[in-house]
Amino acid sequence: MLRFSQLITCSLVAFLFWALAAWYVHAVPRSLTGLRGDIGFLTSIPVALCCVWLICRLARLQGNQILAGCVVVMADAMLYDAIALRWFPFIYASSDQACRLASAWLLWGYGISAWGALLFANRFGTISRA
Repeated sequence: MLRFSQLITCSLVAFLFWALAAWYVHAVPRSLTGLRGDIGFLTSIPVALCCVWLICRLARLQGNQILAGCVVVMADAMLYDAIALRWFPFIYASSDQACRLASAWLLWGYGISAWGALLFANRFGTISRA
C-alpha cells in the first residue's frame, strides 16, 4: 500500500509526465509521422523505462509498491489524456490526424511503461515465481 506522501508524489509525477508529453506533441506534431514517427516509437522504449525508474526514485517506492505507484501515475496520466483528447484536442494538435498519431504514441508509452513496471517489480521480488 502506498503512503499518502507517495500517492501525492505519484500524482504530481503523472501530471508532469502528461504535461511534458502534451507539450512535445503540440510543439513537434510532425515528429509522429512517417519514418520519424517509427523511430519515435522505438526511442520511447528507453524513455518509458527511465520514467518507471524515476517514479520509483521520486516516490521512494519499495519493491512491493512499484506496481501500485506506477499504476497511479499511468491511471492519472491516462485520465488527463482522455479529458484533453475528448474536450481539448487543441492541447495536442490542430488536426485529427496528429491527434490520432499522438494517441497511438501515448498508448504505446503506457504499454511499455506497464511492462517496465512489471519487470521492475519482478526484479525486486514482488511477483511470485510459482
